[in-house]
Amino acid sequence: MRLFTPEAMREADRKAAEMGYPSLLLMEWAGMKAARVYRELFGHRPAVVLAGKGNNGGDGLVLARHLLLEGVAVRVYAAEGQEGDALLARGALEAHGLDLRPLEEAAWGPGEVLVDALFGTGLRGPLEGLYAGLVDRVNASGLPVLSLDLPSGLPFSPHVRATATVAFAALKTPHLLVREACGRLFLAEIGLPRHLLEREDLPEVATPEALLPLLPRRPLTAHKGSVGRVGVLGGFRGEGLRYAGAPVLAALGAYRMGAGLVHLAVPEGTPLEPLEAVFHPVPGPTLPAMRVEALAVGMGGGPWGREWALKALEAQLPTVLDADALHPEVLEAYRRAGVRAVLTPHAGEAGRLLGKSPEEIAQDPLASARALAEATGQAVVLKGNPTVVAEGGRLSVNPTGNPALATGGTGDVLAGAIAALLAAGLAPFEAARLGVYLHGLAGDLLAEEKGVGLLAREVAEALPRAREALARNQAPLSLTRM
Repeated sequence: MRLFTPEAMREADRKAAEMGYPSLLLMEWAGMKAARVYRELFGHRPAVVLAGKGNNGGDGLVLARHLLLEGVAVRVYAAEGQEGDALLARGALEAHGLDLRPLEEAAWGPGEVLVDALFGTGLRGPLEGLYAGLVDRVNASGLPVLSLDLPSGLPFSPHVRATATVAFAALKTPHLLVREACGRLFLAEIGLPRHLLEREDLPEVATPEALLPLLPRRPLTAHKGSVGRVGVLGGFRGEGLRYAGAPVLAALGAYRMGAGLVHLAVPEGTPLEPLEAVFHPVPGPTLPAMRVEALAVGMGGGPWGREWALKALEAQLPTVLDADALHPEVLEAYRRAGVRAVLTPHAGEAGRLLGKSPEEIAQDPLASARALAEATGQAVVLKGNPTVVAEGGRLSVNPTGNPALATGGTGDVLAGAIAALLAAGLAPFEAARLGVYLHGLAGDLLAEEKGVGLLAREVAEALPRAREALARNQAPLSLTRM
């Protein structure tokens, strides 16, 4: 699955029309699928449809007709000046005896559901005047809102904050970059020719179909030395071992992702956890003798982070470089040595490496991840919401995860999990995007049960459940296909 920009989606629509595919048929499918989502979420609650004059408004008018035919009470406020398919959709609705009222008169009351069909992918700038005021009223209403294709106003402000959004044909960049505005996401196929959606120049969206073949399988003859062994190097002896838990959490992440054995090199005096690990207490950053296939380095390293990473380089193994190991000298050394690595920065760490502020990184995570991957020659996991994985010319945007993961130690768990997949034989880009997906899915499963207040160790413990969900080819909880 590819992540479309609004411009790329408009181009696909145009090409479909040039091929002779009726645009009115696309609108009919879109409105019908949106009505199905409405009924699934809201049953027979009365609907108030706010329809713009373009094709997004036409989608809303088709939805209104289908809801009307299913016995839902519908009131429609529509902009004047519809043309083409939207005008035909208006006529079809009016033929059923429904009077459309001017958008300026839009009003609603308790118990109703608002359908946002004002603007889709065609918006060129921020909303003003009537539309800006209408969006503010919608957001202040306290009523549930179903947005069609995109919450109106995105990617600008003001924009609708939807309860749920039905994306038509493909996910667009705002769906994942401004997820909090979209609410629950539904992806509706509307009959667009499939080859128009297979754009290799666009970022990938990590999906169960793409990731399932990457999931390591264990044969009946498996043993702890055959399914991947991981070495974790981290921690800092100063300041009272204050980050001693970070490498421990990475070890837990590696084990719960499926590593057969984890070696843990940590400062002397570090609590010996987890008990299943092979421990190497050391007086300072060094590379103890260990038989492993991949390394995770830097967690809780503080001033030792750089030295841990340079020592790890001696092993010439695939390595996850996290936290304090993300140092320009380290990255240049790995590049010169030709050792493949996965870098796992958050926006602040990526900003330091690229000479930008965290805000600049977060403003365009796709470009930022690509730039860091190009600058270092490595696979990059730019952590955020969404998390973006980049290597070479490839970009993958992760649809799993939620704000409950914003707690100390979850990044350490992720580093260990990715290292386990490297040890199992996956290439860096594939290990990174599979690890990120499963880590986010573990957080989604936990958040559904517990809400916020998760512990990083709980995320590690949920990784086997996430693996099992992927093995059953279950869609992520945050995205439903129609």
